[in-house]
Amino acid sequence: MFWEKKLAAWVDDVRHATALPLRLELWNGSRFDFSDNAPQVTLRVPHVSALPYLLRPSLSNLGEAYVEGKIDVDGPVTSIINVANLLAAKTLKAEGKLSRIVRTVRHSKEKDAEAIRYHYDVSNEFYKLFLDENMVYSCAYFENGDEDLATAQIKKIDHILTKIKVRPGDKLLDIGCGWGALVLRAAQKFGAQCVGVTLSENQYALARERVEKAGLSDRIEIRLQDYRDVTGTFDRITSVGMFEHVGLKNLPMYFAHINSLLADDGLVMNHGITSTDIENGESPYGGGEFVDKYVFPAGELPHVSLVLKTMQQGGLEVFDVENLRRHYARTCAIWADNFETRAEEIKKLTDEKRYRIWRVYLAGSAHGFDKDWISLYQVVCGKANRPAVALPQSRRYIYDAQQ
Repeated sequence: MFWEKKLAAWVDDVRHATALPLRLELWNGSRFDFSDNAPQVTLRVPHVSALPYLLRPSLSNLGEAYVEGKIDVDGPVTSIINVANLLAAKTLKAEGKLSRIVRTVRHSKEKDAEAIRYHYDVSNEFYKLFLDENMVYSCAYFENGDEDLATAQIKKIDHILTKIKVRPGDKLLDIGCGWGALVLRAAQKFGAQCVGVTLSENQYALARERVEKAGLSDRIEIRLQDYRDVTGTFDRITSVGMFEHVGLKNLPMYFAHINSLLADDGLVMNHGITSTDIENGESPYGGGEFVDKYVFPAGELPHVSLVLKTMQQGGLEVFDVENLRRHYARTCAIWADNFETRAEEIKKLTDEKRYRIWRVYLAGSAHGFDKDWISLYQVVCGKANRPAVALPQSRRYIYDAQQ
């Protein structure tokens, strides 16, 4: 049959390109090994209709086939991700749609709110099963390298608040406050008066509950609000894992709005994921396409150079930039391990499709950060064209305060 000859030729081509610890099992009992070594991953194709996904194995195609139940895969999730990436890299040309394409995404308050609800309102219980006890869903800071996740997340929050020198009584705005961990820490340890905004109803409800339980309702206000609707003046502004949802074209407006909310001597911390492609392209071989379709609808990652440029366009001066890519690779790897460990509990909270999406997304993100396909930068800035007195002369204050 035609498909048998085509598949056999494809398997032969892959074996000549690279030795993969992969076994392919078909619906008719046929079996193909892609190396002479014992396979770490077994890929099962239950029907001939799934072959087009396999014969053009972009990360988008393989991911779609898996989450839609067109194929099944057995093996450790890190091995699955490694094999998928090698298969894509060795068999596809890094051109056109499979290279780091740049998408054009239209943003509005309604569409952004819908995208946020899709990603974050799975259920709070779902996130609790793989995040740390404080439910911090952003890159941790492994200062010494031996911290557990919960400790590293607290260190990340302290690292942020120390960098922007949060003082007792400061009015702090946290854009995209998640489940409230940063504003709780800012009020409890640093004495700030905080406002946290989110578009996720689940995050809003739990963050308010946590604030009330901590007895901090007089110092922390949680709002279900779009950042574009925030008014007032704030001494300190944080945005952690949020500007990825803003849109490339909206970044100048985003930073200009932050500037309009900032006190003259105020400071801003923007902590977010960036593309490592100078043209703001997505991760290669269809990885970004998969994330857009199944994980973060309408998400866009800028290169750090665009971040710095649009901050200046928004009237902000950049004071400090730190790359935490390695820290996010480790964070995602821990999340992926937690997800695997709690798999049976997670399956009880969601359907098989969403379970599969998140399984490959978390492990795939760890791989992407590890391979420098995506990165994470913390950028401290303040109003431009102001006297240069906002921060100490050196960065020593950041580390002295954390000892």
